[in-house]
Amino acid sequence: MLFLLLPLLAVLPGGGNADGLKEPVSFHVIRIASFSNHSWKRNLISGYLGDLQTHTSDRNCSTIIFLWPWSRGNFSNEEWKELEMLFHIRCVRFLEGMHRYSRELQFEYPFEIQVTGGCELHSGKFSGSFLRLAYQGSDFMSFQNNSWLPSPVAGNMAKRLCKVINRNQHQNDIIHSLLSDTCPRLILGLLDAGKAHLQRQVKPEAWLSRGLSPGPGRLQLVCHVSGFYPKPVWVMWMRGEQEQQGTQRGDILPNADGTWYLRATLEVAAGEAADLSCRVKHSSLEGQDIILYWEHHSSMGLIILAVIVPLLLLIGLALWFRKRCFR
Repeated sequence: MLFLLLPLLAVLPGGGNADGLKEPVSFHVIRIASFSNHSWKRNLISGYLGDLQTHTSDRNCSTIIFLWPWSRGNFSNEEWKELEMLFHIRCVRFLEGMHRYSRELQFEYPFEIQVTGGCELHSGKFSGSFLRLAYQGSDFMSFQNNSWLPSPVAGNMAKRLCKVINRNQHQNDIIHSLLSDTCPRLILGLLDAGKAHLQRQVKPEAWLSRGLSPGPGRLQLVCHVSGFYPKPVWVMWMRGEQEQQGTQRGDILPNADGTWYLRATLEVAAGEAADLSCRVKHSSLEGQDIILYWEHHSSMGLIILAVIVPLLLLIGLALWFRKRCFR
């Protein structure tokens, strides 16, 4: 029954070629099924090419949603319709099957099943696949060498379920085919259809700010980098040409337009910030690094302050004179 966890992989096409593809690239599907009781459930499915989400599904698993014009790969509309119907049937059966297994395995409501499965290409060739299932956030079982294996930490419940599922070798063969054949062809198709989008270069924007004070006499310097694509980026606080090992980089987060955002912070004594700079390296910059100097940022702040304060005084003085004139 658990081959029903992979319906999305079954309906994603492939094709094309990967000429010039040197870095590893992966496609994976994440499925989260939440069961609050015997009658209520929630099902979320997302497909990703690397870090970029390319597919999702509606709540009823009846419609595959293509998040980019090229997410259809090289399949025709007719082929997608047929595969979408197959996807819906298998998705419904999976949800029904999990309710049934919940009694046998003594899953206590509410519970959640998380599944991630996919494959990876390296230099245009299949280099491996994976399929893992978690129960309540903990490893439960995985698919290896054409069969399901229980996680060492999952106990007897996982062993019993694997034993039952592995009786149907035909279904395991289907899973193996989806992971080792359909999934790699999918990656190639997406790379081919989405070439213009995936190979685009978007230059980052960067700016500096002051973060929350870490303590008396100390500053937190913040370097913001946003709007860049592709995702790999190098950001470091520098003193001259020396990297500051105290630089703390946050997670690279997605922007709504598909680009990325990152912030890098550094805590220093207030008197040691003057000669620091933030350096940004990215493929779109073609070797022309962005360098922002903290002393320029501080000077700009003083300039703005020097302009705003007299302006506010003049406005206040003008209002006072106007008030006096109209008495």
